[in-house]
Amino acid sequence: MKGVMRFGKKGKLSPKFIGPFKILERVGTIAYRVALPPNLAGVHNVFHVSMLRKYMLNPSHVLNYEQLQLTPNLSFEKRPTRILERQERRLQNKVIHMVKVKWLKHSEEKATWETETEMKSHYPELFGMF
Repeated sequence: MKGVMRFGKKGKLSPKFIGPFKILERVGTIAYRVALPPNLAGVHNVFHVSMLRKYMLNPSHVLNYEQLQLTPNLSFEKRPTRILERQERRLQNKVIHMVKVKWLKHSEEKATWETETEMKSHYPELFGMF
């Protein structure tokens, strides 16, 4: 049996699932021990059932497993690749410049709106391309 495991968060409330990984055994009534690859050796391998999602077997399905580069605190870096659009948002007497950012390993549909000043301070190299 295989399962896909929820790992970290993408955006504000959307969970990020990685896997599939083989379920080794049931631990108690609502937890499972999962076979994790060596690059996730620092992660405890027992997960509550709410952290898992069933993998539906499909013989024609080809898995494209991309390894996440994890930091020592078991998080991963989310890096922008390019600026897609710009816009101004007007509040009562304030103008906020926004940019639509495409993130690494995410499609353009998952692009997010960020403030231009914050993006320029963290990623100035993006603004020579737009």
